[in-house]
Amino acid sequence: MARPISRALAVAAVMAAAVFGMASAATYNVGEPSGSWDLRTNYGNWAASKRFHPGDQIVFKYSPQAHDVLEVNKAAYDSCNTDNAIATHTTGNDVINLDAPGTRYFICGFPSHCTGGMKLQIDVTAGATSPAPAGAPNANSPPATPSSAPATAAGFGLAALMLAAGLMA
Repeated sequence: MARPISRALAVAAVMAAAVFGMASAATYNVGEPSGSWDLRTNYGNWAASKRFHPGDQIVFKYSPQAHDVLEVNKAAYDSCNTDNAIATHTTGNDVINLDAPGTRYFICGFPSHCTGGMKLQIDVTAGATSPAPAGAPNANSPPATPSSAPATAAGFGLAALMLAAGLMA
């Protein structure tokens, strides 16, 4: 009888790990709540109010006729050099997965936009969870929140875990 219980516990542990992995990811819309990928937003302040972890996503929302997103290395970021971009995004709703710890650099490739402030440095730190994003530095702005999809998936996953544990008992 001990064997079915240990098997049920093993299945429950695997399912719990999957659920908690889904629940830890956050999605951040670049510049929100008061901006987007534009020439008005201070991206240094925006990023400083967040903690990014592997598994999180950032979303650049903009008009493709007015902007784009280039992922570049540090030297290109510092000099606003658009040559040899690591990746180019042009949809106006670009989802970037932050898969590993490290620093990522993004600029707008339209002439003078990067030098005008459209550049973003994202520091992805190792860690199991990503807390809810902090509010923007402006105290009058409502706090930004991650996408509700991970929480919904976590709730569903937890219900599935409880059901599976009950069936295996």
